[in-house]
Amino acid sequence: MRLDLSYDGTGFAGWARQPGQRTVQATVEEALGTILRIPVPLTVAGRTDAGVHATGQVAHADLPAATWEAFELSLLRRLAGVLPRDVRVRAVAAAPEGFDARFSALQRRYVYRVADTDWGVEPTRRHIIVHWPRPLDEHAMQAAAQALLGEHDFAAFCRRREGATTVRTLRRLDWERDADRVLTATVEADAFCHSMVRSLVGALLDVGTGTHGTGWPAQVLAARVREPRVNVAPAHGLALVAVSYPEAAALAERARHTRRRREARTIGS
Repeated sequence: MRLDLSYDGTGFAGWARQPGQRTVQATVEEALGTILRIPVPLTVAGRTDAGVHATGQVAHADLPAATWEAFELSLLRRLAGVLPRDVRVRAVAAAPEGFDARFSALQRRYVYRVADTDWGVEPTRRHIIVHWPRPLDEHAMQAAAQALLGEHDFAAFCRRREGATTVRTLRRLDWERDADRVLTATVEADAFCHSMVRSLVGALLDVGTGTHGTGWPAQVLAARVREPRVNVAPAHGLALVAVSYPEAAALAERARHTRRRREARTIGS
């Protein structure tokens, strides 16, 4: 079963289950368990951190065929009645053969929103836009961002996890300012390691204020060690907006390819 989800991350300690914490995974799994009366462990496309939002999160779960047949037509409506208002399952469907929400994904897309207006942020958007107290030069930020594209070891911008590789392919990192003076970074990669997007954004914000030159983020990247001068941008400006997958016939092979590549990267590191 594939689930497409949205959530306001403000009241959650991230996606992944944690003892004594309110998490998105636990909330959705418990709702599914209440309705289906069986445990329903979820596999997710991207483990968002505490305070991070999502409008395009994807997860999957394995169900007995009889359970799916009994609840297929009513599950979405029942979830809407059980889940709290800050998380919604927007679609449920039988997943194609070979689908894996995490390993079949081709890429993830995040956006980060920040405003440098003197007066602050529109109150109705304060939970999704970060107010920056100094003027930002989006042209300098854009120039610095382009030097980070491609496949690299992003260890300088990641919090290491034991046994996990930090090699990623960054395909897009663009900044745009809208009519309301809100700057939005669109960030796309095959996958992201822990804190990678917020660390990249934090480095570019320092470029935008003139704290560092446009070449500094690329210098930090080349060092391939965690850089203490890189500030991790606040969580509430970040949202996972899309996860893309190949055609159904290629899902299983994509999952196998991703697993092999992650293993090879980890061994090589």
